[in-house]
Amino acid sequence: MIRQGTSYGILLRALAALCFSLMTACMKWASMIESVSAGEMVFYRSLFGLPVVLFWIFSRGEGLAAITTRRPLVHLWRCGLGVSGILLIFEGLKHLSLADATTIGFTAPIFATLLSIVLLSEQVGRHRWAAIAVAFLGVVVVLRPGMEGAPSLVGLLLALSGAFVAASVTVTLRQLGKTESTTSIVFWFFVACCVVGGTISLFNGHAHSLTGYGVLAVGGLAGGLAQLLMTSSLRHAPVSTLAPLDYLQMVGAVLLGWALFSDVPTLTTLTGAGLIAASGLYTAWRERVRRREVTPPAPNASV
Repeated sequence: MIRQGTSYGILLRALAALCFSLMTACMKWASMIESVSAGEMVFYRSLFGLPVVLFWIFSRGEGLAAITTRRPLVHLWRCGLGVSGILLIFEGLKHLSLADATTIGFTAPIFATLLSIVLLSEQVGRHRWAAIAVAFLGVVVVLRPGMEGAPSLVGLLLALSGAFVAASVTVTLRQLGKTESTTSIVFWFFVACCVVGGTISLFNGHAHSLTGYGVLAVGGLAGGLAQLLMTSSLRHAPVSTLAPLDYLQMVGAVLLGWALFSDVPTLTTLTGAGLIAASGLYTAWRERVRRREVTPPAPNASV
């Protein structure tokens, strides 16, 4: 029997994954039809997404008190990492197909695990090491070095760098989340993206058509909504249940890439994506099993 609220959390997370796919597709489209730079992508994503975040904050009755912080310097560090990561990801997106870029983005959990070993001294068992090995194999398959039709090396390096920085953000959030609310973390990140992206756009940005602004607006709104849905889903279901649904972004990327750009994913891309997804799903399953073994069930609890 599914616990009350869990199914709703699953629905929210699935919708969040699809919104993230839509945001990425819009940014890819804007870069193709309007030559939008990575800095502009960051700016417009945050400009149009920030109202959604603000609506979420005030609709919950939290007000400005929800965005206060006791650790501004740590927020600054987290925002610096986050903005750097998203700039790299968006720049890589300009050189890669939607499916390849999304697939490479899912290497972030691999890097996060490795960083947690080095920086947080976490213990990693043989199951997680095996999952990491499978995921890296998936990356090699996607890279298909030396093969005809291999993805842009520049794009792959940018995307992998972005995934590594995103992993660094994950490790930072584990520390920041101990004292700061999710609301303040999300809000200040969007503000930082607006400031940094806007500053960059002053130097390499340019005016766009109404169609271009419309695509950027849809991408920004989708990104803000995705953040809202993803965060809200955690109130209804545990992370170990929700995390596998994030891989719906790969499905969304393949479908939108085919519909918008006539990109048909290669067999190697699909195989590599499958290996990376299998690695992530296995890790999530093992985490769930481990927690059940460590935490005894509550009396009279229904499963």
